[in-house]
Amino acid sequence: MSATIKYAAMSRRAAMTAAAMAAMVTLSGCNGGGAGKAAEGDMALGAPEGAKVTVVEYASVTCPHCATWQEETWPAFKAAYVDTNKVRFVFRELPTPPTEVAVAGFLVARCAGGVENYFNVIHELMADQRNLVTDPRTTLFRVGNGLGMNQQRIQDCITDEAALQASEERAKAAMSAGVTGTPTFFVNDVKVITPGGEGASLEDLSKAIDAELAKG
Repeated sequence: MSATIKYAAMSRRAAMTAAAMAAMVTLSGCNGGGAGKAAEGDMALGAPEGAKVTVVEYASVTCPHCATWQEETWPAFKAAYVDTNKVRFVFRELPTPPTEVAVAGFLVARCAGGVENYFNVIHELMADQRNLVTDPRTTLFRVGNGLGMNQQRIQDCITDEAALQASEERAKAAMSAGVTGTPTFFVNDVKVITPGGEGASLEDLSKAIDAELAKG
C-alpha cells in the first residue's frame, strides 16, 4: 500500500496543499539561489538574530540526502558552530516527495512546542526516514507521542488549514528565492556547494564560515 493511501486521514486541504507543492517543483539535488533575509516561520539555533554569520539550510524530512547530511555532518557542525554560538543556524522547510508526508512531518514538529522540540522532531523523523515514508501515520504518532502529544493533537496539527497555508507559503518563498534542491546551504546569503556530496561538506562550510568570522 502506498504512503499516500496509508495516510488517508489527511484532510482534503492537506492533500491539495501537498499536490500544489509537488506540481510546483521537483527536488532531488543540491541546487539553489539566494536565501534572502529572515523569513516568516524560520526556526533557528545558536547565535541570536543579527549574528555576524547566518547559515541557512533548506531541507525536507523526506529527503534522503538531507538525512545523510543530518547523520554524517550535523553533529560536528553543531558542536563547532551552533553550540558555541559562532553562527545562527536557520532551518527552512522545503517539502520533497512524498510531499504530503513531508508537510505532515513539518506540521507535527511545529506543534511539538518550542524550538528545541521542533528540532527534536525534525531530527528523529530524518533518522527514521524509511519508516516515515512507508508508514507515516504510525511514525508521526510515535514521534509525537514521545513528546507528549496525543493522537488527536497530532491529527489536529496536520489538518489545520492555517498551518497548511503557512507551510505552502514557506515553500513558495523558498522557490521564489530560486532554491530547487535539498539540502541547500547558504552562508551569509552565499550558496555553499560540495560537488558530489550529500549537501555541503563540513570542510566547505567551515571555509565559508571562518572567512566571514574573520572579517572586520
